[in-house]
Amino acid sequence: MVRKWALCFMALFLMIAVSGCASYYKITDPASGKVYYTEDIDKTGSGTILFKDEVTKSQVTLPTSEVLEITEEQYKANINPK
Repeated sequence: MVRKWALCFMALFLMIAVSGCASYYKITDPASGKVYYTEDIDKTGSGTILFKDEVTKSQVTLPTSEVLEITEEQYKANINPK
């Protein structure tokens, strides 16, 4: 019986982990005012961030930036404007 409950909890945990892992970001370069959208950000020790801009598909490195976590709907609306 305990084994069944353990398996149920593991399955539930995996479903939640897989469905809730995505994060979406709007990044603004304060120097130029340019806005980027990405799902993943790498931060260096010096504060520089590296990411792939999903609109242009290019790798971007910014020494200073404003990062805002946004919803999936906001993200999709901005990478696929109608």
